[in-house]
Amino acid sequence: MNTPILPELRNRLPHLSRAATRVARLILARPGDASRMAIGDVAQAAEVSEPTVIRLCRTLGYAGWPDLKVQLAASQLSGVPYVHSTLQPDEGIPALAGKVFDNAVSALLRIRDGLDPDQIEAAIDRLTTARRIEFYGIGNSGIVATDAQHKFFRFDLAVVAYADSHTQSMAASLLGPRDALVAISHSGRSRELLDAVALARDNGCPIIAITASGSPLAALATILLQADTQEDTELYSPMISRLAHLTIIDVLALGVALRRGDQASQVLARTKQSLKNKRHPG
Repeated sequence: MNTPILPELRNRLPHLSRAATRVARLILARPGDASRMAIGDVAQAAEVSEPTVIRLCRTLGYAGWPDLKVQLAASQLSGVPYVHSTLQPDEGIPALAGKVFDNAVSALLRIRDGLDPDQIEAAIDRLTTARRIEFYGIGNSGIVATDAQHKFFRFDLAVVAYADSHTQSMAASLLGPRDALVAISHSGRSRELLDAVALARDNGCPIIAITASGSPLAALATILLQADTQEDTELYSPMISRLAHLTIIDVLALGVALRRGDQASQVLARTKQSLKNKRHPG
């Protein structure tokens, strides 16, 4: 079934039985909660029988509650729109906050489950031993690249972040097998980023890509950390992908810190000490 589930359910409301309407209204009011509920919990919350829930699922074209629940969960991962299409004017700020947080949490859990531990370990190994690390991102991904530089330079590593495509191409031409390039992109289709990555790869530089699986950038990667967010950036602000990429960077940074052990701890202690006089007392 390709029709988005929530709009379809809303359109069907006038034609449903009284009992099925109670189930439908529960799902529409609390889609995030419903996507995590067992069929018995849904029936109890809507004050109907379990067969009623099953009949509603089949009316909508689904085999049963598990099938509908999977599609409902997927519908929560589309991102946060500039004007949220499922937010009603009378729902207020609590509903807005709930939907934003539900989308973010659901997406992060989905990406966590999709990450390959072997690829994460390979990326951490590469970053720990690299002579030089460069982070590249265009637009919103450039913000993530800057955050990555801020995290990694505190380990006393040679790290830089570039968000300008011309600078990326020039810098990439100087990278080699002893370095590491981390390329960050939601779509993995930015032509300028791909050109820079191809230059570094031609020089033998390992490419760690944080991007969507199946993208052109993923195809260039030596190590792929896939982050599939199902986010339509034509309609939605790219918040979910940015949160996912920042979280993956945190995983890599903590992994490198653990690999470097006491050396990382000593360096971090010195950097923290340097900031003591910059905080207001009390």
